[in-house]
Amino acid sequence: MVELVEEAIDKMKTSSEDVPVILVGGGSILLPENLKGASEVIRPQHSGVANAIGAAISQVSGQVERIYKLVELTRDQALDMAKDEAKQEAIKAGADPNNLVIVEVEDVPLAYLPGNATRVRVKAAGDLARVEVNELV
Repeated sequence: MVELVEEAIDKMKTSSEDVPVILVGGGSILLPENLKGASEVIRPQHSGVANAIGAAISQVSGQVERIYKLVELTRDQALDMAKDEAKQEAIKAGADPNNLVIVEVEDVPLAYLPGNATRVRVKAAGDLARVEVNELV
């Protein structure tokens, strides 16, 4: 594992000089104080929870993937249905319904299925909804 990290350090460097390396995340405690290619190894205070902090400030998403028969509805209707469902999935996952955006739309016609079928995949994302403390109790 140490050799893999040292190799990664060398691949990221822009010169042959040793560089400071900042270790964060739960696995950082498994690495030694000295690494080849590193002028110093820095472990910031609370570095073990860096991933948890990143997860807490990241956006929440919802995704839907369905096959629609376009003889029963139009392509636009199918896309709208999939977008609405993706937004609902994001809201169920904890996204704020007031700032959701559609971040991905994929529509692939399926020639091997009857009924002018198409596979629609949609992803919606938004900030984590704020919850009042009194709502939790």
